[in-house]
Amino acid sequence: MTEWFSAVSTARFVLLAQENGDPASPSLWDLPWIPFAIIGVMFYFLLIRPERKKRQDLTTLLDSLKKNDRIVTIGGIHGVVINVAKDSDEVTIRVDEGSNTKLRVSRSAISRVIGDEKSADQDNAS
Repeated sequence: MTEWFSAVSTARFVLLAQENGDPASPSLWDLPWIPFAIIGVMFYFLLIRPERKKRQDLTTLLDSLKKNDRIVTIGGIHGVVINVAKDSDEVTIRVDEGSNTKLRVSRSAISRVIGDEKSADQDNAS
């Protein structure tokens, strides 16, 4: 038992006898804001930036709508644009060729133009 106390007291004296040198300079990861900044940058490039580009492309698509464009709405309705006014939020589409069924839809309800996708696929294939 006394040997254990002497070993512990010797270890304490050894630790106290060590020089109290300059503390090591903190690494970059020891600063608390650096990991949060890196996560923020990754969040921007992986989530915010692509979504902003997608929204900008959709706005450009909706602004360039013209008569006889084949479109698909967000509800999955396929149709052909028959009337589009630049200052209006509504677009008139023809859904059925045989019965000449027409629908008025909001511009924001248009998800894509079918003709643009086919030409983009042909450009990518070339």
